[in-house]
Amino acid sequence: MAHDHAHIDPDSGDRRVSIAIWANGLLTVAQIAGGILSGSLALIADALHNFSDMASLVIAFLARKIARRPADKRMTFGYGRVEIVAALINYTTLILIGFYLIYEGGMRMIDPPEVQGWTVVILGGVALVVDTLTAMLTYSMQKGSVNIRALFLHNLSDALASVAVIIGGSLILLYNMRWVDPAITIGIALYILYLAFTEIGGPIRTLMLGSPPDIDNEAVVEAMRGVDGVADVHHVHLWQMQEHEAALDCHVVLTADGWGQIEKVKATIKDRLKDDFSIGHSSLEFEHEDRAHQNANLYGHGKPEEEEKNHVHRDTDRS
Repeated sequence: MAHDHAHIDPDSGDRRVSIAIWANGLLTVAQIAGGILSGSLALIADALHNFSDMASLVIAFLARKIARRPADKRMTFGYGRVEIVAALINYTTLILIGFYLIYEGGMRMIDPPEVQGWTVVILGGVALVVDTLTAMLTYSMQKGSVNIRALFLHNLSDALASVAVIIGGSLILLYNMRWVDPAITIGIALYILYLAFTEIGGPIRTLMLGSPPDIDNEAVVEAMRGVDGVADVHHVHLWQMQEHEAALDCHVVLTADGWGQIEKVKATIKDRLKDDFSIGHSSLEFEHEDRAHQNANLYGHGKPEEEEKNHVHRDTDRS
């Protein structure tokens, strides 16, 4: 299965992120000031969310720069995973902000303060424009990057929160419904938590060396077993070196005929892995079927003492 991802020129993408940083920074200052002056917790909640956006944008901007560094002796796999780390930081920040806003909203529900509705409506409108602009800037980039997707969801939730703030300010102006402000704050917080908990599993899975979610492990194993000269495979590891770069290493047990043409078998396996599953990096260790591991696990490795006991003799070909 081939995987297609939207490509954005790195310099163009950096400019978009830079514009979004400045826009969110100015908006945060305006909303905090307006929230304090108007007494609106919902406005401050939206400001805190925007501040987290700005921090997330800075992290993402730096991550994009670092991720382009080539591999070196310190980071032999390269720096691509820094974007995964950045996404995890951003989602974790969202979760912390969400719980804090629920606490503050609950306290204000008990004794709703006076709120200046016009200030809330005006700044909510400005925030909606900025959030929509930022979301548009990152929309096309988020399709190919979990890091930018985290930012896009930040901005999308901000835009929806701004709509809620405007509605809340209008209800306060029309009906003096002061409880609406903390109620909207709690609603914003719940939506933030929903987004964060829904998306955070992806970065965690990648950092935990989980198998790529869009690759069928069993199909990969069967494809390798189906190559002429292959008796079986075991000790299979599938993981993502970077967000869009899957890797595999495993032990391949060869028949007597296969052992006599290792290079041909190896080339066939690698071609299948690349063409059918977009796995461009594979390390294959070959074993003759007469001297292979006994009772070996299909996935992962057993304990060292078990390996020594079960493996009669090892012949390898690393690539």
